[in-house]
Amino acid sequence: MTLADTRAAWRTLETSHPPTYYIPQADIAMEHLSPNSRRSLCEWKGQARYWDVEIAGERIEAAGWSYPDPTPSFAGIAGRVAFYPEPFDEVLVDGEQVVPQPGGFYGGWITSKEAGPFKGIPGSRFW
Repeated sequence: MTLADTRAAWRTLETSHPPTYYIPQADIAMEHLSPNSRRSLCEWKGQARYWDVEIAGERIEAAGWSYPDPTPSFAGIAGRVAFYPEPFDEVLVDGEQVVPQPGGFYGGWITSKEAGPFKGIPGSRFW
């Protein structure tokens, strides 16, 4: 089952991070997403809200997040959803399997086109 397929993702890059892709809800099977009560605050993007994903009876809590009302600099991601790649069987960018950004907290997608080191590896907390 394909959860999302898009050619219209908004790609963000932050210092010491691989890209994060924000996907338009029109390109996501939104019937598999439900709001999660988790929130976080990004000093650049604003307040994030999280989404649970349920596929084939399996629930993945806080597998995605969005910024319903981002800061003006990130207005392009408003309402789009980003996903952590780790909990999914297959996450592809242009046919290439994505490697999750290390550390568990960050949601970057690493392909052969990105070069690290990336935030999330041991010793990178204060980069």
